[in-house]
Amino acid sequence: MEQIVTEAHHVAAVEALKRLISQKSVYDESTVSDTTPFGVGIDDALTEVLKIASELGFKTFKAPTGHYGYAEIGEGDETFGIIGHVDVVPAGDVNDWDHDPFDGYVEDDKVFGRGSQDDKGPSIATMFAVKALMDAGYHFNKKIRFIFGTDEETLWRGIAVYNEKEAPIDMGIAPDAEFPLIYAEKGLDQAYLVGPGMDNFKIDLQGAFNAVPAKAAYNGPKLDEVKEALNNHGFSFEDHDDQGIVVTGKSVHAMLAPTGTNAVLRLAIALDDVFPSPTLDFIGKLFKEDATGTNVLGDISDDQSGHLTFNISSLTINEQETRMQIDMRIPVTIERDDLISKLNDRVKEFGLHYEAFDYLAPLYVPTDSKLVKTLMQVYKDITGDDTQPQVSGGATFARTMNNCVAFGAMLPDVPDFMHQVNENWPLKSMYKAMDIYAEAIKELCTD
Repeated sequence: MEQIVTEAHHVAAVEALKRLISQKSVYDESTVSDTTPFGVGIDDALTEVLKIASELGFKTFKAPTGHYGYAEIGEGDETFGIIGHVDVVPAGDVNDWDHDPFDGYVEDDKVFGRGSQDDKGPSIATMFAVKALMDAGYHFNKKIRFIFGTDEETLWRGIAVYNEKEAPIDMGIAPDAEFPLIYAEKGLDQAYLVGPGMDNFKIDLQGAFNAVPAKAAYNGPKLDEVKEALNNHGFSFEDHDDQGIVVTGKSVHAMLAPTGTNAVLRLAIALDDVFPSPTLDFIGKLFKEDATGTNVLGDISDDQSGHLTFNISSLTINEQETRMQIDMRIPVTIERDDLISKLNDRVKEFGLHYEAFDYLAPLYVPTDSKLVKTLMQVYKDITGDDTQPQVSGGATFARTMNNCVAFGAMLPDVPDFMHQVNENWPLKSMYKAMDIYAEAIKELCTD
């Protein structure tokens, strides 16, 4: 197989990535304006990635409102999209990092910095893969458009504006996951179950929608009885005497909820034994610890994407209301409206009702499509890996586009440092991903 990507492209890609990492592109409400909808840092990163693209010979465009930008090369009636994002999650405590998380640097043959894996590194790798094809003299028979989102880590508002303003792509990839390929992403429904409050005690357990909570603290009335109930159920907890207790579990991503141990659910089950109420009965008597939702909704699954996952990640009870937040990953062929109607009917028995918060429609591209078959063959030819395409409960920008799948950029042997301290991407893996992208785009977009 022809070696399209050269050492010079490797060196230039790493230098470009270091430039992009140096832009602290974290959502910053304090610097939001009419032209910086998600803050100055993200806007600076969008400007920088478009500057890099222009230096490579791409035509670039930045939306006047700052919601998105794109860079393109090639010609033809069809558009092949490569959809990434320039925003990143916060670095957390920078003292936990070995170096400044926004000072891209290379050490031990790895490029370090926030965004090196998610998603600045993959965006740069695909751009330089296309640049390698340009330098090798290939003619593109489609427009290749790099679309840069700006708030993928929050609410996807930038890409929504893109889809309102721009024509749809004909096919494409989102280099924001793992190889070999994700052809189906479950629907993502985040919402609240809300009901009446209680007079005899209060609790406020907050957590992220998309995580199974590992801890749940309680220091309220009838503490000894709550401890006894936890012991009766065999639930682990830390006893801090007059400071109360902390029920302990195992945190995992909500898409993997059945593999975790939900501390909020365990505390609620014990509380229901001590403070019986219709709303607590929903967890204590019906839902229990079943993160597949089967106890509530029956067997919700399909052959294409597996079973529903159902995560309850917070519980607030006061005199005014009971409120719990839920995260459901819905199989791709299941009608969401029917599911919500069924859920609403079921929770009414417990004095609860459903309140919508956010919804992302599912992704499904058949495995026998030209796009999937070509990408999978290229991946197998280069790596020798015969792993089959995957289904995910996660969410990438691929689901916002027509005929689009998540394709890389992390190889199976790369440790997952996305959203973690000392995020890094091994250079060897980055270069291999560039080879895969160059060959795939050659097969799909050149004469």
